[in-house]
Amino acid sequence: MVNIVLFGPPGSGKGTQAAKLVEKYGLDHISTGDIIRREIREGSALGREVQDFIEKGLLAPDELVNQIIKKYIATHDQGKGNIFDGFPRTIPQAEAFDEMLKTKDLEVTLMVFLDVPDDELVDRILIRGRESGRADDSDIEVIKNRIRVYKEQTAVVADFYDGQGKYFPVYGQGTVDEVFHRITSVIEKRLSAKERKIFSLPNLLINSAML
Repeated sequence: MVNIVLFGPPGSGKGTQAAKLVEKYGLDHISTGDIIRREIREGSALGREVQDFIEKGLLAPDELVNQIIKKYIATHDQGKGNIFDGFPRTIPQAEAFDEMLKTKDLEVTLMVFLDVPDDELVDRILIRGRESGRADDSDIEVIKNRIRVYKEQTAVVADFYDGQGKYFPVYGQGTVDEVFHRITSVIEKRLSAKERKIFSLPNLLINSAML
């Protein structure tokens, strides 16, 4: 089973690319942001607890997010694999995530990081806000705060996975298809022979001069 962490700042295109990866590889997809927004709309206890954080551009508490992921893993430990979009966002979440997967004899296969400049991120989010009507995507100060919080609390997660040899940056500007091609190239080069068989991909012949 393949477990891909799709990582990047707000507005980097994680949701769009995750949907294309689901279609191509038949993976399951979890977006913690989508789940939290749904809980807020439904007025659940979880939604009420995290709403104030979201409206201020802050991250939801680790404990609450970990509960969401633990519940998800309990029912998604079979099949081809999973795409985790928006998780983990902090080092404690990443550490807890590794432990959750170990209980199922699983691990993170790789992290794909979408690298997009700040100015482009702000423009993308403002456009998304106009199209969706989302309040947190329409206030430029909230958007800038989200990016700042991301850099302070979330970007260090890349170092966590880099230390495990699982961090792979991808240039996130260009057309959706151009970025998608870069992502799939990284994923398919990383897969083991067994994992490539799951996706019906031909085995790669690795040239020793490339190593």
